[in-house]
Amino acid sequence: MARPLSEQRAIREAVFRWLDDRRNAGAMSTVATSCWGIGMASSVSHCSIGADGIRNPADFDSTLTIMTSAKRTVYSDGISPEGLVQYSYQSRDPVRRQVHLALDESLRFFDDPLNLKQSERRYAERLVRSRLHQPLFRARVLRAYDSSCAICSLRHAELLDAAHIVPDSDQYGVAEVTNGLALCKIHHASYDRNLLGITPDYEVRIDRQLLDEVDGPMLRHGLQDMHGRVLTLPKREKDWPSRERLATKFEAFAA
Repeated sequence: MARPLSEQRAIREAVFRWLDDRRNAGAMSTVATSCWGIGMASSVSHCSIGADGIRNPADFDSTLTIMTSAKRTVYSDGISPEGLVQYSYQSRDPVRRQVHLALDESLRFFDDPLNLKQSERRYAERLVRSRLHQPLFRARVLRAYDSSCAICSLRHAELLDAAHIVPDSDQYGVAEVTNGLALCKIHHASYDRNLLGITPDYEVRIDRQLLDEVDGPMLRHGLQDMHGRVLTLPKREKDWPSRERLATKFEAFAA
Protein backbone atom coordinates (compact mmCIF):
# COMPACT_ATOMS: atom_id res chain seq x y z
CA MET A 1 0.00 0.00 0.00
CA ALA A 2 1.29 3.42 -0.94
CA ARG A 3 2.08 5.97 1.72
CA PRO A 4 -0.11 9.08 1.94
CA LEU A 5 0.99 11.68 -0.62
CA SER A 6 1.78 14.19 2.13
CA GLU A 7 4.21 11.71 3.70
CA GLN A 8 5.81 10.93 0.34
CA ARG A 9 6.35 14.62 -0.27
CA ALA A 10 7.86 15.11 3.19
CA ILE A 11 10.33 12.28 2.56
CA ARG A 12 11.32 13.70 -0.83
CA GLU A 13 11.92 17.13 0.66
CA ALA A 14 13.97 15.67 3.51
CA VAL A 15 16.12 13.63 1.12
CA PHE A 16 16.92 16.61 -1.07
CA ARG A 17 17.53 18.94 1.87
CA TRP A 18 20.09 16.42 3.08
CA LEU A 19 21.69 16.25 -0.37
CA ASP A 20 21.79 20.06 -0.61
CA ASP A 21 23.51 20.25 2.76
CA ARG A 22 26.11 17.71 1.66
CA ARG A 23 26.69 19.50 -1.64
CA ASN A 24 26.94 22.94 -0.05
CA ALA A 25 29.54 21.64 2.38
CA GLY A 26 31.68 20.47 -0.54
CA ALA A 27 30.90 16.75 -0.24
CA MET A 28 31.64 15.08 -3.56
CA SER A 29 31.75 11.39 -2.73
CA THR A 30 29.10 9.21 -4.30
CA VAL A 31 26.03 9.24 -2.12
CA ALA A 32 25.22 5.71 -1.00
CA THR A 33 23.07 6.11 2.04
CA SER A 34 19.56 5.54 3.25
CA CYS A 35 16.89 7.71 4.76
CA TRP A 36 17.95 6.26 8.10
CA GLY A 37 20.85 8.68 7.86
CA ILE A 38 18.61 11.74 7.91
CA GLY A 39 16.76 11.04 11.11
CA MET A 40 13.74 9.23 9.71
CA ALA A 41 14.45 5.68 10.84
CA SER A 42 11.15 5.37 12.66
CA SER A 43 8.98 6.01 9.62
CA VAL A 44 10.92 5.14 6.48
CA SER A 45 11.66 1.80 4.91
CA HIS A 46 12.85 0.79 1.45
CA CYS A 47 13.92 4.37 0.75
CA SER A 48 17.54 4.51 -0.29
CA ILE A 49 19.75 6.39 -2.67
CA GLY A 50 22.12 3.99 -4.34
CA ALA A 51 23.72 3.22 -7.66
CA ASP A 52 20.74 1.33 -9.08
CA GLY A 53 19.88 4.07 -11.58
CA ILE A 54 16.19 4.39 -10.79
CA ARG A 55 14.81 4.01 -7.28
CA ASN A 56 11.14 3.12 -7.02
CA PRO A 57 10.21 2.43 -3.39
CA ALA A 58 7.41 -0.10 -3.10
CA ASP A 59 5.28 2.24 -1.01
CA PHE A 60 5.68 5.29 -3.30
CA ASP A 61 3.40 6.23 -6.18
CA SER A 62 6.29 7.33 -8.38
CA THR A 63 10.07 7.32 -8.72
CA LEU A 64 12.00 8.74 -5.78
CA THR A 65 15.45 9.23 -7.31
CA ILE A 66 17.42 8.64 -10.48
CA MET A 67 21.17 8.48 -10.81
CA THR A 68 23.38 9.14 -13.78
CA SER A 69 27.08 9.76 -14.34
CA ALA A 70 29.25 12.40 -15.95
CA LYS A 71 31.42 9.57 -17.28
CA ARG A 72 30.80 7.93 -20.64
CA THR A 73 28.55 4.91 -20.25
CA VAL A 74 26.32 2.74 -22.43
CA TYR A 75 23.52 5.17 -21.62
CA SER A 76 23.04 8.33 -23.66
CA ASP A 77 22.34 10.62 -20.71
CA GLY A 78 23.00 14.32 -21.13
CA ILE A 79 21.50 17.78 -21.55
CA SER A 80 19.32 18.47 -24.56
CA PRO A 81 19.57 21.77 -26.52
CA GLU A 82 16.29 22.71 -24.86
CA GLY A 83 17.86 22.53 -21.41
CA LEU A 84 16.13 19.30 -20.43
CA VAL A 85 17.93 16.40 -18.78
CA GLN A 86 17.90 13.35 -21.06
CA TYR A 87 17.76 10.18 -19.01
CA SER A 88 17.98 6.76 -20.66
CA TYR A 89 17.00 3.41 -19.25
CA GLN A 90 17.14 -0.23 -20.39
CA SER A 91 19.84 0.57 -22.90
CA ARG A 92 20.01 -2.99 -24.21
CA ASP A 93 16.39 -2.89 -25.26
CA PRO A 94 16.03 -2.66 -29.07
CA VAL A 95 13.56 0.19 -28.56
CA ARG A 96 15.21 3.43 -27.48
CA ARG A 97 13.86 4.39 -24.08
CA GLN A 98 14.44 7.89 -22.83
CA VAL A 99 12.68 10.47 -20.68
CA HIS A 100 13.21 14.22 -20.54
CA LEU A 101 13.27 15.93 -17.15
CA ALA A 102 12.80 19.62 -16.46
CA LEU A 103 14.95 21.12 -13.70
CA ASP A 104 12.38 23.82 -13.04
CA GLU A 105 8.61 23.78 -13.00
CA SER A 106 8.46 26.93 -15.11
CA LEU A 107 9.37 24.86 -18.18
CA ARG A 108 5.92 23.30 -17.95
CA PHE A 109 4.43 26.54 -19.18
CA PHE A 110 6.25 26.51 -22.50
CA ASP A 111 4.05 25.54 -25.44
CA ASP A 112 6.35 22.73 -26.55
CA PRO A 113 9.30 21.96 -24.21
CA LEU A 114 10.95 19.79 -26.87
CA ASN A 115 10.83 22.54 -29.51
CA LEU A 116 11.60 25.76 -27.72
CA LYS A 117 11.69 29.22 -29.21
CA GLN A 118 15.08 30.96 -29.21
CA SER A 119 14.28 33.08 -26.15
CA GLU A 120 12.93 30.05 -24.31
CA ARG A 121 16.05 28.06 -25.17
CA ARG A 122 18.33 30.77 -23.78
CA TYR A 123 16.30 30.73 -20.57
CA ALA A 124 16.52 26.95 -20.35
CA GLU A 125 20.28 27.00 -20.91
CA ARG A 126 20.75 29.55 -18.12
CA LEU A 127 18.55 27.41 -15.89
CA VAL A 128 20.61 24.29 -16.52
CA ARG A 129 23.81 26.16 -15.74
CA SER A 130 22.34 27.49 -12.52
CA ARG A 131 20.60 24.35 -11.32
CA LEU A 132 22.99 21.65 -12.52
CA HIS A 133 26.49 22.85 -13.35
CA GLN A 134 26.93 25.50 -10.65
CA PRO A 135 26.06 23.31 -7.63
CA LEU A 136 28.54 20.71 -8.90
CA PHE A 137 31.13 23.44 -9.46
CA ARG A 138 30.63 24.67 -5.90
CA ALA A 139 31.01 21.19 -4.42
CA ARG A 140 34.21 20.52 -6.37
CA VAL A 141 35.80 23.86 -5.52
CA LEU A 142 34.96 23.70 -1.81
CA ARG A 143 36.28 20.18 -1.64
CA ALA A 144 39.54 21.20 -3.35
CA TYR A 145 40.03 24.03 -0.84
CA ASP A 146 38.97 21.91 2.13
CA SER A 147 35.98 24.19 2.73
CA SER A 148 38.23 27.12 3.59
CA CYS A 149 38.51 30.63 2.15
CA ALA A 150 41.66 30.80 0.03
CA ILE A 151 42.35 34.33 1.31
CA CYS A 152 41.38 34.52 4.99
CA SER A 153 41.05 30.78 5.82
CA LEU A 154 37.48 31.10 7.12
CA ARG A 155 36.21 27.55 7.47
CA HIS A 156 32.43 27.90 7.70
CA ALA A 157 31.09 26.33 4.48
CA GLU A 158 27.80 28.20 4.76
CA LEU A 159 29.75 31.48 4.49
CA LEU A 160 31.82 30.36 1.50
CA ASP A 161 31.24 30.66 -2.26
CA ALA A 162 32.81 29.02 -5.26
CA ALA A 163 33.98 32.13 -7.10
CA HIS A 164 34.69 32.07 -10.82
CA ILE A 165 37.95 33.64 -11.93
CA VAL A 166 36.67 34.15 -15.46
CA PRO A 167 32.87 34.64 -15.22
CA ASP A 168 30.70 31.77 -16.36
CA SER A 169 29.03 34.14 -18.81
CA ASP A 170 32.35 34.34 -20.70
CA GLN A 171 33.16 31.72 -23.32
CA TYR A 172 36.24 30.75 -21.29
CA GLY A 173 34.39 30.76 -17.98
CA VAL A 174 34.20 27.00 -17.69
CA ALA A 175 32.94 25.31 -14.53
CA GLU A 176 36.31 23.73 -13.67
CA VAL A 177 38.14 23.80 -10.36
CA THR A 178 41.08 25.62 -12.01
CA ASN A 179 38.67 28.44 -12.88
CA GLY A 180 37.45 28.67 -9.31
CA LEU A 181 38.41 29.92 -5.88
CA ALA A 182 36.84 29.14 -2.52
CA LEU A 183 36.19 32.59 -1.07
CA CYS A 184 34.16 33.90 1.82
CA LYS A 185 31.32 36.15 0.76
CA ILE A 186 33.07 39.47 1.43
CA HIS A 187 36.15 38.44 -0.55
CA HIS A 188 34.03 36.97 -3.32
CA ALA A 189 32.07 40.21 -3.72
CA SER A 190 35.27 42.25 -3.56
CA TYR A 191 36.93 40.05 -6.19
CA ASP A 192 33.98 40.25 -8.57
CA ARG A 193 33.89 44.06 -8.27
CA ASN A 194 37.65 44.49 -8.69
CA LEU A 195 38.13 45.89 -5.21
CA LEU A 196 40.43 42.93 -4.63
CA GLY A 197 42.76 41.36 -7.16
CA ILE A 198 44.86 38.20 -7.26
CA THR A 199 48.10 38.12 -9.22
CA PRO A 200 49.17 35.14 -11.37
CA ASP A 201 51.64 34.43 -8.54
CA TYR A 202 48.72 33.97 -6.13
CA GLU A 203 49.22 37.20 -4.17
CA VAL A 204 46.30 39.33 -2.99
CA ARG A 205 46.12 43.00 -3.91
CA ILE A 206 43.63 45.51 -2.54
CA ASP A 207 42.45 48.53 -4.52
CA ARG A 208 44.68 51.53 -3.72
CA GLN A 209 41.80 53.85 -2.85
CA LEU A 210 40.38 51.20 -0.55
CA LEU A 211 43.74 50.85 1.19
CA ASP A 212 43.77 54.58 1.96
CA GLU A 213 40.19 54.63 3.23
CA VAL A 214 39.53 54.92 6.95
CA ASP A 215 36.55 52.94 8.23
CA GLY A 216 35.66 50.35 10.86
CA PRO A 217 37.35 47.05 11.78
CA MET A 218 35.69 45.09 8.97
CA LEU A 219 37.48 47.12 6.30
CA ARG A 220 40.72 47.05 8.23
CA HIS A 221 40.88 43.37 9.10
CA GLY A 222 38.67 41.96 6.35
CA LEU A 223 40.28 43.67 3.36
CA GLN A 224 43.18 46.03 4.04
CA ASP A 225 45.10 43.45 6.09
CA MET A 226 44.78 40.97 3.21
CA HIS A 227 46.96 43.14 0.93
CA GLY A 228 50.07 41.15 -0.01
CA ARG A 229 48.76 37.91 1.46
CA VAL A 230 49.49 34.68 -0.46
CA LEU A 231 46.58 32.38 -1.30
CA THR A 232 46.15 29.09 0.50
CA LEU A 233 46.14 26.67 -2.44
CA PRO A 234 44.55 23.22 -2.78
CA LYS A 235 46.65 20.25 -1.76
CA ARG A 236 46.58 18.85 -5.29
CA GLU A 237 48.55 20.99 -7.73
CA LYS A 238 46.19 20.07 -10.56
CA ASP A 239 43.45 21.94 -8.65
CA TRP A 240 45.45 25.16 -8.34
CA PRO A 241 43.84 28.19 -10.01
CA SER A 242 44.90 28.80 -13.58
CA ARG A 243 47.65 31.43 -13.79
CA GLU A 244 46.43 32.45 -17.23
CA ARG A 245 42.90 33.09 -16.02
CA LEU A 246 44.17 34.92 -12.95
CA ALA A 247 46.28 37.14 -15.23
CA THR A 248 43.25 37.96 -17.38
CA LYS A 249 41.18 38.85 -14.34
CA PHE A 250 44.05 40.82 -12.74
CA GLU A 251 44.32 43.02 -15.84
CA ALA A 252 40.77 44.21 -15.22
CA PHE A 253 41.61 44.89 -11.56
CA ALA A 254 44.76 46.82 -12.44
CA ALA A 255 42.90 48.91 -15.00
